Amino acid sequence: MSEVHVARRTRLRERCAANASDGGPADAVLLSRPANVRYLSGSTACGAALLLGPDGRDTLFVPPPLNGPAPQDGPPGDETLRSVWLPGPDGDAAVAGADLAGRDGARLLAVEEHHLTVARYRAAASVGPSLTGLGLAVEQQRVVKDEEEIGALRIAAEITDQALGELLESILVGRTERHLALELERRLIDHGAEGPAFPTSVATGRNSGVAGHRPTDRRVEEGDFLSVCLGASYQGYRCQVGRTFVIGTAPDDWQIELYDLVFAAQRAGREALSPGAECRAVDRAARQVLESAGYQESADVETGHGVGLEIREDPRLSPAAMGKLDARVPVTVEPGVQLAGRGGVRIDDTLVVRSLADGGPELLTITTKELLAL
Repeated sequence: MSEVHVARRTRLRERCAANASDGGPADAVLLSRPANVRYLSGSTACGAALLLGPDGRDTLFVPPPLNGPAPQDGPPGDETLRSVWLPGPDGDAAVAGADLAGRDGARLLAVEEHHLTVARYRAAASVGPSLTGLGLAVEQQRVVKDEEEIGALRIAAEITDQALGELLESILVGRTERHLALELERRLIDHGAEGPAFPTSVATGRNSGVAGHRPTDRRVEEGDFLSVCLGASYQGYRCQVGRTFVIGTAPDDWQIELYDLVFAAQRAGREALSPGAECRAVDRAARQVLESAGYQESADVETGHGVGLEIREDPRLSPAAMGKLDARVPVTVEPGVQLAGRGGVRIDDTLVVRSLADGGPELLTITTKELLAL
C-alpha cells in the first residue's frame, strides 16, 4: 500500500495548489483527523498527525507506545515517509507538526479546522506559521474508492453476512436485545473483523425499525418484528447490513404489508444508483414508494450515505443532498418505516456504484431479504 499512500499524498498536494485562495497556496499541510491520517499514511496510531512539509518531505508524528521503547524506523514499506516519535505521552502530534513546518520554512500551513479543538488550534498557531483551513479536501478525495479499498469493503461485507447468518440459525425467543448484539459482535471478530463498524443494533417488538436503536434488556417474543443492523470493520473499511425478520411461524398481514413496502422502496433506491445520478434523486426514488403509501411521517430522514474508513461518509442520499454519484463510490441504501407502539422494518445494504457496462450497482451484502419467520 505504500505506493498508494504516496499517490494519495501527491493528489492532495495538487488539489491544495489548484484550490489556493487569494493569499496563495499553503506550502505545507497538517492532517490530524484519524481517518484522514490513515488514508494518507496507513498509520493507525492513536493521536498521530501527518505533515506534508514545504520541502516535499512527509512526516508522521506519533505518540510513544504505552509499553516499551518507541520504534526508530518509519512505516513499513514507505521510504518517503519518516516517523517522529514524540518524547512523552503528553505531547501533541499536531502541535509538533506545526512546529516542524515553521522550522522548515513554511509560510502558510493548512490544517483541519473541523477536527482541531480551539485549544489545539491556538497551540499550533503559537509555534508554527500562519494557519489556514484545509476544509474537507481529504474527505472529498476519499469519496471515490480504488479497487483495493473496495476489496476490503467486500471482505467486511462477507464477514458481516457470515455473522448474521449464524445468528439466524440459533434460538432467539427469550433472549434480550443486548445479548444478541453482543453475540453478533463476537461473531464478527471470530470471522476476522477488526471489530464492529459501529455499535450493533438489535431491536424487537415496538423497538424494531428504529434507526440506531440501542439494545435494551427487552426479550424477544413470539410475533415480534426483529430488526438487526450491524457491520464489520476490516483493514479500517466499514460496511453495513440491516435486516428485519418475524419471530414465529406466521407473520400478521400488517407485517407482510409493511415489509413488502419497505422492500419495494429499497429496491427502487438500489436501482437508481448509477454514475451521474443525483444523490437526491436516489433518495427520491425510495422515498416516493413510502410516501405514496401514506408513510411520509414515519419514513427515515435519509435513504443512505457513503461508507469507507468511517461508517458515515459523503455522499449523503437525502432530500437536501447536493451533487452526483461517481463510479466506485460505496453507499448504503437503507429505507425504513417505524410505527409508534407497533414496530417497524429496516432493510439496509452496502453497494458500490458501477456503470451498466460494468454490471450496474455491485451488491456487497447478500444476506437474503426474504421475510423469514425465525
